[in-house]
Amino acid sequence: MPKLPDGSEKGLRGHADERGPRDRVGMAPRAGHIDRDAPYQRIATEEAWTFPDLVKAQVDYLESGESNDDSLRMAGMFGSMPKLQGMLQDLGEMRLAHMDEYGIDRQLLLLTSPGVQVVRPGEGTPLARQANDIAADACARHPDRFSALAAFDPRDVQGSVKEIDRAMSQLKLNGAVLNSHFQGHYLDEAEYWPILEALEAHDAALYIHPTAPFNAPHYRDRGFYGALGGFPHDVWLHTMGLIFSGAFDRFPKLKLVIGHLGECLPLHLYRFDWMQYNADGVPGLRGGQPAVNLKHPVSHYFHHNIWITTSGVGWEPAIKFCMDVMGPERVLYAMDYPYQQSSDEVAAYDRLSIPDDHKKMLMEGNARRVFNLP
Repeated sequence: MPKLPDGSEKGLRGHADERGPRDRVGMAPRAGHIDRDAPYQRIATEEAWTFPDLVKAQVDYLESGESNDDSLRMAGMFGSMPKLQGMLQDLGEMRLAHMDEYGIDRQLLLLTSPGVQVVRPGEGTPLARQANDIAADACARHPDRFSALAAFDPRDVQGSVKEIDRAMSQLKLNGAVLNSHFQGHYLDEAEYWPILEALEAHDAALYIHPTAPFNAPHYRDRGFYGALGGFPHDVWLHTMGLIFSGAFDRFPKLKLVIGHLGECLPLHLYRFDWMQYNADGVPGLRGGQPAVNLKHPVSHYFHHNIWITTSGVGWEPAIKFCMDVMGPERVLYAMDYPYQQSSDEVAAYDRLSIPDDHKKMLMEGNARRVFNLP
């Protein structure tokens, strides 16, 4: 099995005969039976895909030596994994067969990390348009199985606004996805706010998905380059940056979705409110900008603007905690296909000890509302 930069093995365990002793360790759920007659549909909301032209553009740029972006290096690593690429690039029979195997009724397709934001400047927006056309075609061919989020290259602000308008109005996609930072920049910087304005205008949720942290030797040296540290920390920075920039006060109807049970952010809501003064109203941040004074406590934005998905964390105590502190209407099911997939984990959701109406919200209803799904 291929190695990640942190030395770990990325699980691509799609079938029972591919699973080995390492597949059930620690808190991973025991084998269980998927309920084929569940009183809810399973809508998985962080399901990855890509396409050949994007992979080629990423690998060509990496091999040119013109960029030292850690996210681009990650793209090169993923591009060298033929089994992974086969699963990511399939928007037909293989993917549908895996969905049937795991009892997934609908996937929300997200262009996988690091997406179009790491290719050569000028290439990202055309590739985003191509990605969105491909995704829309897959949704048209399988309208009962696929929905999709739009890709955009935030380095091209006006191009991003135009593509979001096209994707929402013409292609009828269901929101947008950004793979966190783009060469160390984040959407909390005011020059990118026309993108947020366009998303709010279309009632289009923005999903911020992880990527490798920017200039991350300390993560690489300790084996924390990916999901053990760098991935969640970068989304943490992006999300908190948006809050403290005042973006949600400026765009109060903006919807933000983050995965992996909110990258642990819900666990700290009490402390965020307590320590809010560390950044709230402080001048000189973000390169010397004037002070931003938030209208609300940090926790307010988690209860009004932010939703989280369960991607990669099929663990009952954590799911129930997040539903308790954020509300059952703000937590959505996700599998994280093809990076993490397990019939055992799906069965664990069927066994969750929560009220039936909350389980239907988790597995189906919340996704329909947040992403305007059919």
